[in-house]
Amino acid sequence: MQKVTSVSALEDLGRVRLSKTFYFREFLYSEIGNLYGMPNLPDDPDLAITAGRLLCEELLEPLQDTFGRIAIRSAYRSSAINDFGNKNKLNCASNEKNYAAHIWDRLDAKGHMGATACIVIPWFADCYANGADWRAMAWWIHDHLPYSSLYFFPKLAAFNIRWHEHPERRIDSYIPPKGCLTKPNMPNHDGDHSDWYSGFPTAATK
Repeated sequence: MQKVTSVSALEDLGRVRLSKTFYFREFLYSEIGNLYGMPNLPDDPDLAITAGRLLCEELLEPLQDTFGRIAIRSAYRSSAINDFGNKNKLNCASNEKNYAAHIWDRLDAKGHMGATACIVIPWFADCYANGADWRAMAWWIHDHLPYSSLYFFPKLAAFNIRWHEHPERRIDSYIPPKGCLTKPNMPNHDGDHSDWYSGFPTAATK
């Protein structure tokens, strides 16, 4: 697919089906883009589509099949929008750190592909509002899905979830207890964590 230069081409991009229930259009919303009048469009649509499909098929669809509808807070970012957000302190890491993360259409420094979305799971947001520990969802994902990284935020228990072709398997949080929950070689990384998520729905199978 060519770089988007017309409304009809943007419509075609938006209609690309990434997985069973997700289309590319859902991932293009940008508050920075809306407020500052900047288009949030990929320079390399084919790479963005490929990475986005893996994010949706491997991570987002299983979450939605298990917990019900998920809400996309922030997902794909163009290099231009991410760079603007970083330079203006709008909660965007540098482009180099976001390649193969929020910037789906650029490979990272090692030539690897990846994609990130910040999502809210309304089912769990309600649990969290009623006192549930964010680590319950973190450990459920850790035990069930091939994620690369997770980062949890206090509002609505939203979290960044990243697919990467060489997964890091690391979880961090801005919700207390803050910092790194787990990463490879930590004593808690392996084994069964099901005591954390007792009462969760049974994981859906493909």
